[in-house]
Amino acid sequence: MTNEEKTFVRGLEGVVAAETNISWVDGIHGKLYYWGYDIHDFAEQVCFEEVIFLLWNGRFPNRKECEQFRIELASEMRLPSQVVEMLKLMPPNAHPMSVLQTAVSLLGVLDPDSGDISPESNRRKAKRLVAQVPTIIADFYRVRKGQPLISPDPHLGIADNFLYMLRGTPPDEVEHQAMDLLMVLHADHGLNASTFAGRVIASTLSDMHSALAGAIGALKGPLHGGANQKVMEMILEIGKVDMVQEYIAGMLENKQRIMGFGHRVYRTEDPRARHLRKYSEMLCQRRGCGELYEISHRIETIVREAKGIYPNVDFYSATVQHALGIPPEFFTAVFAASRTAGWTAHIMEQYADNRLIRPTSKYTAELGREFVPMDKRP
Repeated sequence: MTNEEKTFVRGLEGVVAAETNISWVDGIHGKLYYWGYDIHDFAEQVCFEEVIFLLWNGRFPNRKECEQFRIELASEMRLPSQVVEMLKLMPPNAHPMSVLQTAVSLLGVLDPDSGDISPESNRRKAKRLVAQVPTIIADFYRVRKGQPLISPDPHLGIADNFLYMLRGTPPDEVEHQAMDLLMVLHADHGLNASTFAGRVIASTLSDMHSALAGAIGALKGPLHGGANQKVMEMILEIGKVDMVQEYIAGMLENKQRIMGFGHRVYRTEDPRARHLRKYSEMLCQRRGCGELYEISHRIETIVREAKGIYPNVDFYSATVQHALGIPPEFFTAVFAASRTAGWTAHIMEQYADNRLIRPTSKYTAELGREFVPMDKRP
């Protein structure tokens, strides 16, 4: 194909770049499927471990398999001492996503299967990564606060252990349900920017840790996973329900982007937002910050009526995490802890039927320009 015959698709929108069994985003009907299962059918009935198992194996585990899988993952949550020491060396103002990316790279150096990308090795690495990423986040939080680190409880699942290691207290039943749901809903989401980045790196036959570090770098951006932090900052800045109308009207008038609204794929409500909205209200009321939920709900109403766009997963996940005691600057890292389940599934799927991902480009500069040596340049 000549350069002139090439068609440029801005942002690769609509371009089919992979075949996958893992998840599908039906943007027309507002549906999200994991291995063919509609998330509405299971989102509030399963634990995070069940979903990890599904994403990696194409089926849900039975009770015995799930308990064994939970035990295996819990046993991998401790970090190597070198990673803990690295966390202590990080600047106090370092962004948790940058720290997480660096820590994952160090884990790759230390991993006993480093350099081996066989299916068996990759499954072992995937287990360690899904287990260790939440620990990195919790440990860095406590290092920044000058608090002692907390070892994971082998009797708890990943979601509960994360809150326990972060806060120092295990979650109650409602918090347990909310944290598991948060991680289940963020576990995978089609061929988004970070997943594609991870698959591109894996397609070079680089290692799983490198692919995951690249995915984390993509998720960090405010147009991807970083939006949830911006949502919470906006809600806290508004502060009171009776200030919402003026604040949002000003943003709309100035054509400012309202974080947490709209989606590249969905043309209806993001199906994940429906579940998180309920827990946002419940948790905020329980924690005594019900006005934050009311602010959120008021923003949603105004934006939907004015622009006809719906909240995405970032919008209500912000207040859910806030009510669980997670600081806003850690929101995106928590997203990454959940999405590690999907990223590792996609990386393993890429390895299983690999072809180097190498797109082309349409060249737009002038051709045949005459080179001028330096001493003859004006």
